[in-house]
Amino acid sequence: MKKIPIQDYVKAMLKLQEQGEYASLLGIGPMSPNLIKASLELAKDFDFPIMYIASRNQVDKDELGGGYVNGRDQKRFHEDIQKVAKELDCEGYYYLCRDHGGPWQRDKERNDHLPEAQAMDIAKESYVADMENGFDLLMIDPTKDPFEMGKVIPLETVISRTIELIEFCEIERKKRNLPEIGYEVGTEETNGGLTTTERYEEFVQKLKVLLEEKDLPMPTFIVGQTGTLTRKTEQVGHFNYRNAYDLSVMAKKYGVGLKEHNGDYLDDKTLLLHLPSGVTAINVAPQYGTEETRAYLSLCEVEDRLYDEGVLEHKSNLKAVLLEKAIKTGRWRKWMVGDQVNLTIEEILSNHELSLEVLDIAGHYAFNDEEVKKEISILYENMRKAHIDGNRYVIEHIKRPIKQYIECLNLAGINKKVLKVLNG
Repeated sequence: MKKIPIQDYVKAMLKLQEQGEYASLLGIGPMSPNLIKASLELAKDFDFPIMYIASRNQVDKDELGGGYVNGRDQKRFHEDIQKVAKELDCEGYYYLCRDHGGPWQRDKERNDHLPEAQAMDIAKESYVADMENGFDLLMIDPTKDPFEMGKVIPLETVISRTIELIEFCEIERKKRNLPEIGYEVGTEETNGGLTTTERYEEFVQKLKVLLEEKDLPMPTFIVGQTGTLTRKTEQVGHFNYRNAYDLSVMAKKYGVGLKEHNGDYLDDKTLLLHLPSGVTAINVAPQYGTEETRAYLSLCEVEDRLYDEGVLEHKSNLKAVLLEKAIKTGRWRKWMVGDQVNLTIEEILSNHELSLEVLDIAGHYAFNDEEVKKEISILYENMRKAHIDGNRYVIEHIKRPIKQYIECLNLAGINKKVLKVLNG
C-alpha cells in the first residue's frame, strides 16, 4: 500500500466521524525489533497504520546523546523499521513519529539546566535529523522547562516556542525539498497549563492566528488530558469521557484530531468509550515493552522445567542478568509512585519482591544490553533444542494486548475506509 500522508489520513478520519464511522489510531513505543515485527504483522493483517512514537531519550542523533532503544539514531530507527516492513511487504502501514520533541526533552539537557537558546538550538538540530530520515509527524512540546519546575509555564511562552519551532521546521523542510509532514502540539503534562477545554481552545485559537500569519500549517493533532495516567504496570488514571468529548469537538472545529497519551493498560470498556468520545489517536508505550519482558520470563520458567526434567544440560541466566541490568538503568523511576521514586539501586537489588516488580516495569530498557542479548540467544537455542520457537512465541505474546486495542478501537479495515474518503 502506498503511504498516505498522516495529515491527510487524520482529515479523512474526521470526515469518517461525520459519516458515523469512528476509530482511533494507535501509537506504539517501538522498544524492540520483536515489537516492530509483531505490530507490523498485525497492521498488515488488519489493514491499519501503526504510528511508531519515539521520544528524544529513545531515539536521537548520536551527537546529541543517541537513544537507549537499540542504540538508535533517527537513521537507524528508520532503517530498522523499513527493513522489517520490506520483509513483510507492508511499507505503507506505518508512520514514524517524534514523541515529545523540543527543548529540554532529553533528561540530560534538563538536568544540566541548559540555557533556553541552547536548548532550542539542540531541539531544532534534532528535528532536522527527524525530517531528513523520513519522520511523518513531529510533536512540538516546549513545556519541559528546568527553570520553571513545579510551575505552570505561561501560555504565551508555550505558544511562542511552538510557533518558532514549527516555522523553523517548515523552512528547513522546504530547503531540503522534503515532503509535507504533520505536527502534534499541546501536552498531557499539567505544567503546560492546558488543563481545561477552554484553555485548550484559547491555545488553539491563538496558535491558528499566528500560524496563518506566517503561512504555516495547522497541526494534525492536539494532545489533551483525558484523565489517563500510567504508573508501574497499571492504568492509575480515570478516563474522563466528557472532557475527551469536549476536547475532540473543539479540535474538530479547527480540523485537528485529539490525541491521548498514557493509554496503557486500559480495559475494554474504557477503550470502547474512546470511539463515541471522538479520540482520534492513542499512545501506548511501556505496556508492550512489559509484555515482551513477561514473555521472556515465561520462557525462562519453561527452561527451568526442561532443565529439571533432564531435557537441557545448561540454562541461560537471562532472568538474573535482565533483572540486574533493568534496575541499573534507573529508568523505572519515571513509573514509580511516592517515595519509591527515590530508592537507590542498592535498595532495590536487596529487596527480592521489589526487584521483581522493577524488572516487570523496566526490563525493556535493558533489551539492547550486550549481556542481555547474549542470554536471550542462549534461551532461544535451548528452546529450539526442545522444539519450541522461542522468538515466535515472544512475537505472538506481544500481539495479544495489541489485538485488544485493534478490536476495541475499530481499527480493522480503516485503511480501506480512509482511501474511499480520499478518492471521493
